[in-house]
Amino acid sequence: MFIAVPVDDKSMESKVCVSFGRAPYFLIYDTDSGKADFIDNAAAASQGGAGIKAAQTVVDSQAKVLLTPRCGENAAQVIDAAGIKMFKTINDSIQDNINAYKEGRLSPLDDIHPGFHGQGGK
Repeated sequence: MFIAVPVDDKSMESKVCVSFGRAPYFLIYDTDSGKADFIDNAAAASQGGAGIKAAQTVVDSQAKVLLTPRCGENAAQVIDAAGIKMFKTINDSIQDNINAYKEGRLSPLDDIHPGFHGQGGK
């Protein structure tokens, strides 16, 4: 199964990005093999609609789970429609959050914000 995580850099030592739609990259982590792939988030530089575009990138990655500190309502609708489960990260460590998910220690991300809508995120 694939897990998607918005990250600041293409490294497992990177941090979870606080902004889902404007994250520079997404980590796609394969829980079966332990393989980590990083994909560019083309939506990061978008003038508008970054959350929706980023959500589509996650959907296209075939992830079944998204670990993120927050998510806007438009992006959340795309993620939800694709059947991807969202969980709230506990800190900024990628590995801590993957381990916490595997151990069932992450809470579902229920606190969906209205989005930044042209305000540039962060």
